[in-house]
Amino acid sequence: QVQLQESGPGLVKPSQTLALTCTVSGGSITTAYYYWAWIRQSPGKGPEWIGYIPYHGTAYYSPSLKSRASISRDTSKNQFALQLRSVTPEDTGVYYCARGNGMGMYDYWGPGTQVTVSS
Repeated sequence: QVQLQESGPGLVKPSQTLALTCTVSGGSITTAYYYWAWIRQSPGKGPEWIGYIPYHGTAYYSPSLKSRASISRDTSKNQFALQLRSVTPEDTGVYYCARGNGMGMYDYWGPGTQVTVSS
């Protein structure tokens, strides 16, 4: 059974960098052909895909967030991470990590972590 768990600060100040880590157990992040995504949901809005890093390690991003987002991985720890620079209160929301299964579906999700951007 694959499990994902997000971790990171729940409060970030405007203009700073949001940094989250997703720890994966029950499966390797290097197994073909899975990909590992970050998705967020802000108050009053639908889910927003931020980006993903596939099993081979080259990340892809939403065009609207590409200039501020970075996704990386640590294969020795079976973790992948999100950095979102220059945050504003609009970046407040629940951030999820999830596994994509190569058929366009996210089949495993973390429980989500609330991030609030506020001074």
